[in-house]
Amino acid sequence: MKVDVLLGLQWGDEGKGKIVDVFTPKYDIIARFQGGPNAGHTLEFNGEKHVLHTIPSGIFHPKTKNLIGNGVIIDPFIFKQEIEKLNSAGINPSSNLYISKKAHLILPTHRLLDAVYEKSKGGEKIGSTLKGIGPTYTDKVNRSGLRVGDILSESFEQKYNLKKENHLQIIKEFDFDLSEFKIDGKSFEEYDKSWLKAIDTLVSMKLVDSEHFVNSALKRGETVLAEGAQGTMLDIDFGSYPFVTSSNTIVSGVCSGLGVAPQKIGRVFGVFKAYCTRVGNGPFPTELHDEVGEELRKAGHEFGSTTGRPRRCGWLDLPALKYAIMLNGVTDLIVTKVDVLDNFDNINICNEYIYGDQKMDYFPYEINDPKLKPVFVSLKGWKTDITAIRSIENLPKELMEFVAYIEKQTDVPVSIISVGPDRTQTIFRVD
Repeated sequence: MKVDVLLGLQWGDEGKGKIVDVFTPKYDIIARFQGGPNAGHTLEFNGEKHVLHTIPSGIFHPKTKNLIGNGVIIDPFIFKQEIEKLNSAGINPSSNLYISKKAHLILPTHRLLDAVYEKSKGGEKIGSTLKGIGPTYTDKVNRSGLRVGDILSESFEQKYNLKKENHLQIIKEFDFDLSEFKIDGKSFEEYDKSWLKAIDTLVSMKLVDSEHFVNSALKRGETVLAEGAQGTMLDIDFGSYPFVTSSNTIVSGVCSGLGVAPQKIGRVFGVFKAYCTRVGNGPFPTELHDEVGEELRKAGHEFGSTTGRPRRCGWLDLPALKYAIMLNGVTDLIVTKVDVLDNFDNINICNEYIYGDQKMDYFPYEINDPKLKPVFVSLKGWKTDITAIRSIENLPKELMEFVAYIEKQTDVPVSIISVGPDRTQTIFRVD
């Protein structure tokens, strides 16, 4: 068996959580391979909305095992809150959730460092979620981080205090008033105590050697879906650097984030919105600063599920999409939030850029240069409410022309069309 992959092809927020939830009955294991609580995967079913940050989106299916892989970073306090919310919804994650002992821990001081570094950048801020993501991955690469497996050690408290003091010494070098900073509404001291108590929740979970867990499952013929967080354009190497996340969000991250060999990668499902959004700073060639952008934001409820920040909105960017398809070897495209475009007379798509006197139909290094401008084609809108449609035959002709244009430009089939946030609002073109 091979590991199928589902990941985002834009700047995150593509609707991956919903699609993973829809796919889950077809798989034995759903595995997160990178990122941390900066992710916000929203699922809707039975009239209720659920937001997951660290736990895989297959958790609502009790027969499917869910794995938090070694490439993921975990804040025990946020993780505990997530577990408690699931418990209150009648879900018992302890029965089908597994956590890699090699996953790194986000410490309270990592969140302080995140705030200090972001503040020190002044007008050059990245737009961090302030969840401690960057500093945690920095310690990981610096070979000084703490991992989930360390909480089982008798010397964990000693290791933790040593690392905390090291971070506080770094923070002292900045003009930063620790007493003014709150972490999720708590003072640092309060959060620190809550964080240490939350370790008990982690200890109560199934902690595993995840690379053996996954590869043994594949040998037994079990099916595995790797679930990505954030999106391709936020990849640390290939995204719109430096306005990116701190992990590899692309398919290569599956190999390092779960411990599987490249030849064990199967189908790659790439999820993208029918338009584009991003949170925080960074280049966004097709961004709309007018009433059309505001209409997209309102119609799509474009506010971050993790931060609550309004998302920047713009038209679909094909050079960026083709770039993401190339990097990931996408075999199947999945377009979401098509219903958000229901009321538009015309729908624009960027099919190339102009940079000086040069035309570019690819995503270039110069993407950060404000002189790079999008060139649009305009397609006729369908002006129809599609949210109640459940079969491909009943979708408007103009919408299918929109899909056909994307397929022609990318040379990859659109296998699924999502016409709303609920599980049931998912139309399969290919099984």
